Amino acid sequence: MVRFLLARPIAVLMTFLALMVFSVIVFRTLPISLLPPIDVPQIVVKVSYPNASPEAIEQNVLSPIREGLMTLNGLEDMESKSGSEVGTIRLTFDFGTKMELAYIDVNEKIDRMTNSLPSDLSRPQVIRINTNDIPVVRVQVVPKAGFDFTEISLLTENVLKKRLEQLEGVSLVDINGKKDRIITVSPNKSALRALGMSEENVINAIKFGNEELPGISVEDGQFRYYLRLATRVDSPSDIMKLPVTSEEGVTIDLGRVADVQYEINDVLGYHLFGENEGLVITVHKQASAKMNELLPKVYEAIEIFKEDYPQVDFELTQDQSVLLNAGISNLQTSLLFGGLFAFGVLFVFMGNYRTPVIIGISLPASLLISFLVFYFFDISINVISLSGLALGLGMLIDNSIIVLDNITRKRKDGLQLFDACVEGVNEVMSALISSVLTTLAVFIPLVFLSGISGALFFDQAVSVAAILGVSLMVAFIFLPMLYQFFFRKKAEKDVTDEDSRFFMGILRGYKSLYKKIFSQRKLSLGIFLVLIPVGLGLAYLLESSGLPPIEKFDAVVSIDWNEPIGVEQNKDRVMSLLNSLEGAYLKSESDIGVRQFLLFDGESSLQEASLYFLFDTQEEKTAQMQKLRSSVINNFPNAQIEVTDAPNAFDQLFAANIPYYEVRWKDLGNKKPIEESRMDIWLEEFPVAEFSRGPGLQKEASVIFRLDAGKLALYGISATDLQEQVKRLFGMYSITDIKRFGEITPIRLKSTRANFEEILRNNYLAGKDGNEYALNNFIRFDYENHYKFVTADKGGIYQSVLLESENPSSSNRVISRWAADRNLGVSFFGQYFKDKETIQELIGILLVAVLLLFFILSAQFESFVQPLIVIFTLPLGIAGAFIVLLLTGTSLNVMSAIGLVVMLGIMVNDAILKIDTINRLRIKYSQSIGSGEALERALYEAGEIRLKPILMTSVTTILALLPVVFSSGLGADLQRPLVFSVIGGLTIGTFTALYFVPLAYWFVGRGERREARFET
Repeated sequence: MVRFLLARPIAVLMTFLALMVFSVIVFRTLPISLLPPIDVPQIVVKVSYPNASPEAIEQNVLSPIREGLMTLNGLEDMESKSGSEVGTIRLTFDFGTKMELAYIDVNEKIDRMTNSLPSDLSRPQVIRINTNDIPVVRVQVVPKAGFDFTEISLLTENVLKKRLEQLEGVSLVDINGKKDRIITVSPNKSALRALGMSEENVINAIKFGNEELPGISVEDGQFRYYLRLATRVDSPSDIMKLPVTSEEGVTIDLGRVADVQYEINDVLGYHLFGENEGLVITVHKQASAKMNELLPKVYEAIEIFKEDYPQVDFELTQDQSVLLNAGISNLQTSLLFGGLFAFGVLFVFMGNYRTPVIIGISLPASLLISFLVFYFFDISINVISLSGLALGLGMLIDNSIIVLDNITRKRKDGLQLFDACVEGVNEVMSALISSVLTTLAVFIPLVFLSGISGALFFDQAVSVAAILGVSLMVAFIFLPMLYQFFFRKKAEKDVTDEDSRFFMGILRGYKSLYKKIFSQRKLSLGIFLVLIPVGLGLAYLLESSGLPPIEKFDAVVSIDWNEPIGVEQNKDRVMSLLNSLEGAYLKSESDIGVRQFLLFDGESSLQEASLYFLFDTQEEKTAQMQKLRSSVINNFPNAQIEVTDAPNAFDQLFAANIPYYEVRWKDLGNKKPIEESRMDIWLEEFPVAEFSRGPGLQKEASVIFRLDAGKLALYGISATDLQEQVKRLFGMYSITDIKRFGEITPIRLKSTRANFEEILRNNYLAGKDGNEYALNNFIRFDYENHYKFVTADKGGIYQSVLLESENPSSSNRVISRWAADRNLGVSFFGQYFKDKETIQELIGILLVAVLLLFFILSAQFESFVQPLIVIFTLPLGIAGAFIVLLLTGTSLNVMSAIGLVVMLGIMVNDAILKIDTINRLRIKYSQSIGSGEALERALYEAGEIRLKPILMTSVTTILALLPVVFSSGLGADLQRPLVFSVIGGLTIGTFTALYFVPLAYWFVGRGERREARFET
């Protein structure tokens, strides 16, 4: 096949040019994003029920919804949490569930339940989680002094949002910090009382004045007209002109007994940029959009906004394209330095410029053609797929060097140029295919990891398979064709002079050390074998982590004041914290209280705040965050504060929203939470000392109103009237809404801002005798601590504690006994168990990978023993990587693990080719000399033949990656552990391939008979 194709160089050239042209066309259409568009198998249902307690929301809202959603297809887990005025249900599905259908199913079931839910409850909000929901950038909108905030809110909602949504590639624009305008009605109670009227007369007058005729029409001959009442109101002045009529028939303009005006609706949350109140717009990209093309459009739009709307200051923050740009920059750097160093190393080793030029042409060609595979597998260009390409580049260079070196060697043996190209490729073809298959044997099984990890590895596995498959095609067809072209005029006699003096010196050193090692074979082999467990044992000295520690200059501070304060007090406290750090940070953002984002799937309350800070240096960040933590703890001892690095898209994707280790229990005799007094005593007897209360056990101070039913009956006042009066006094009582072309302006009855005891004393209800009585005669109140949240799962309401010890599962037995003594059903839950499952999966997958490796190599070598030589070289390379990681103080993390895979791929390649060469030479020499002498000669010559490609591959790879060690920035921080793994592994691995492989081969092959070992 190779001979047939090389005999038609023009056809081959045209084919590759066509592939590259198609690849360029396809590349322009490939979506570019930070992460693959992964459907996280979770849906969140959010409920907002003003003035409702956690118990009321659980009983009346969340419990019926949970029961209705129990039959969803693929539902794995269900968690709910109800707090004051808000509740959430988090649905977790089996990975692989069609989330589009699940989302529709959830909405349909909630629509069916609407009639069974409270009538004054707004429709529950259903949020589907996707990696594209992570905002790519945040736009800060800060009104300048003297401009109305509500007008800027309308500008943001109706203009800025729509202009950003029109940008190509934008899927959704979300807003937080809006303020809405409402119309408030403040009745003059003394004037109403003097006229024999009540608030009810005012309310009825406004409702009547804003009524609509739904779908009523009249006929006039052959025409039909729809009726519209002319009495509808549009503004406070219209409302003030409405007539109010008393029971006795007295009629008066509403404006004489009430004040009507525009006001800002009660604010439940604020957004601050620095110390200035403003709004924030989050921009989300479409799955198919290119992030690196979208972000410049957003930046350009903001520059236009600055000119069009001078009353507003704009600024962009938290740009997520930084990570993607770092990944692209790293690939560009790898290509640039890889090409330069490959050229330099090849020139030093080969002594000519042609071979480096050939590899310089083949590298970008292979990379470009790989994008065709991306297109057909529907894979975007993202950080994961780019890392797969980076993994394959090392083996791409390796394959190219091996093929070119073998062709050169065939020419030295006296073959003509064309025959040398054909024979050089055919001789290493099976070995290179085996090496690629062994690399894929490591990657492909990782696709079967459960959860998000498996989905991410799919992109990486496909990109690795793409570039390795293309590299074989290039190495077997394109490279020999280029070799033919570049060397067609070079005389055959000049080939023997291609080895440089530098390489000849290395060759002499190799031969000298080879003789010394093989003079003490058993001792040398023993030392190598001892190094395997010693090197692997270094893993226990290495710290382990997820992503490598990246030098981040930004931080997020999450605060729960854990006190019954309002959002205004929350804002004042945050402002005091910002003032204490004034001048120490570059930028800051604060989301205070309840967040208005549509896609916010977390929980927020009036007592919570989230602060974002950007600092100039890591040291400044650490010092200021410590100062802030101390300030909060000293001034607000009840507050809970958490300081973390600002999450990027990776952190948000992998962030566990479940506790590490949670002990849950349910009262087997009751479906309600266990009362506070009894639970406090039980927790004192809890068998584990180190624990913290779970959400269902946290408490907050509450004011409890108790109605005196006896007095209500005595004075002839209905409980319903009293409750209605309380609603009006302690909340914004909604009278009606003015609706105009999608814009809704609520009309609310304004309540008095005062101490609740004073309000109860100064407001009255009429009894059956016509006299008015103060509300405090019928209402008693107490201050009590009640549960802050009610938590539940599929099985119903539960309460829990979080264990904080290093080995939490050791206490399971005593905890189960403690629960049984109190008639509690106990279960254990948390990330701890999911991590154990993942580790077990990984162990199983690694065993499958090793088995696949063994199967492939056994088929290649036609031996069950020789594959073990290759497998035993791997621990030596891993040991080398561990040594460098330990010396540099680097942890064992995702990036260093990827580095191990890269290094092992190259090591396996070298070992396979060396064994393949030894086998061929042994067959060749065994026909003319004894088997023992043939073995010795094959080992010696194979080492000399494979020395140049092994050294060139290792040195090229190491030098290409070395600049990353001395670079700075996010990209370098991410890649540095990978580089240390590769450098350490290849340094030891090169030595291993040169000396351990022939030693191990000598050990397993010395006692075998030639006929049994090498049948042809």
